[in-house]
Amino acid sequence: QVQLVESGGGSVQAGGSLRLSCAASRSPYSTLCMAWFRQAPGKEREGLASIFTRDGVGAVNNTRYADSVKGRFTVSKDNAKNTLSLQMNSLKPEDTGIYYCAVRVNCLSASLSRYVYAYWGQGTQVTVSS
Repeated sequence: QVQLVESGGGSVQAGGSLRLSCAASRSPYSTLCMAWFRQAPGKEREGLASIFTRDGVGAVNNTRYADSVKGRFTVSKDNAKNTLSLQMNSLKPEDTGIYYCAVRVNCLSASLSRYVYAYWGQGTQVTVSS
């Protein structure tokens, strides 16, 4: 089991920035995929950014972004603190929604598909006004 708690949501004007954090409970898994998703009202949950890490020999750290956020959002993971972050710059009104972090264990690559993630946080609201 992996428990996740998001924080950092809020309201901001278009063009502004926010940083989201997701604290994960201690994980026994050395290979993790973590990702950020967004769900806007009336829309499906969409993957925004994911990161795949593998510890130890041959360590791997790669990321994947949705086209809609590429160049504006940056995902990162602090392995020591087991924390996932999402730095969001140049925010737009269409970035409004509930943001969720998610974890998939024993994965092989970063993925933006919501169907492969087993553990989810409770979500944090982000509102961008024009």
